[in-house]
Amino acid sequence: MQDVTDAELAARLAESAGRIALTVRDSGLIEGVALGQAGDQLTNQFILRALRELRPEDAILSEESVDTAERLGKERVWIVDPLDGTREYRDGRADWAIHVALTVRGEPVVAAVAVPAQALLLRSDAPPPIPPASSAQLRIVVSRTRPPAEAEPVARALGARLVPLGSAGAKAAAVLTGEADIYLHSGGQHEWDNCAPVGVALAAGFHATRLDGSELVYNRADTLVPDLLICRPALAERVRAALSALGR
Repeated sequence: MQDVTDAELAARLAESAGRIALTVRDSGLIEGVALGQAGDQLTNQFILRALRELRPEDAILSEESVDTAERLGKERVWIVDPLDGTREYRDGRADWAIHVALTVRGEPVVAAVAVPAQALLLRSDAPPPIPPASSAQLRIVVSRTRPPAEAEPVARALGARLVPLGSAGAKAAAVLTGEADIYLHSGGQHEWDNCAPVGVALAAGFHATRLDGSELVYNRADTLVPDLLICRPALAERVRAALSALGR
């Protein structure tokens, strides 16, 4: 197994962790908060154990593990959200995901996002093609529990409609597969929330930046990422113009 490529490793970790999470949920033996905790812990333990076995020299930043400053001195850092959308997972929904990304000097060079309940695996080494433009009304995916303040005015400016979804990975996947056109977020995420989705989006040729258009850089001391925009490149300027009108 030592000769598995980084891209294949990320994809297999995301896909396998997704199967673990589905098996636990489908057992019907636990539910509610306990189910969410089990899903978080088991997927995290599996991913971390595999990475430490197969990439012992690399650092790891995971939502479900204690962070240390050791990763800041490493060029290669895996950034993992072992179960993105725990609430959706425990509630029996399909809009949750598994994120596995490898950053090199702050750039996501390898990434995989699994949406297990939708049997979907997105990977940076075989990214989906950018969907063609459509004459239909634009769709903006936003958090179903904390939609950003900018969402309604941007939707009005673009003549778009808002589509609430759960996890960040599921929202990014909707854009990458053409089920939505724009993913707009503000109010704060952490690096593990969007590193893998951004890695796949960039590999596929999508626009993926902060709301002000600045580049997303990972493996920083402060893991907070205040905002995010993922969309087809042709839409980026229109979204930025709408945001600029709001003073963003």
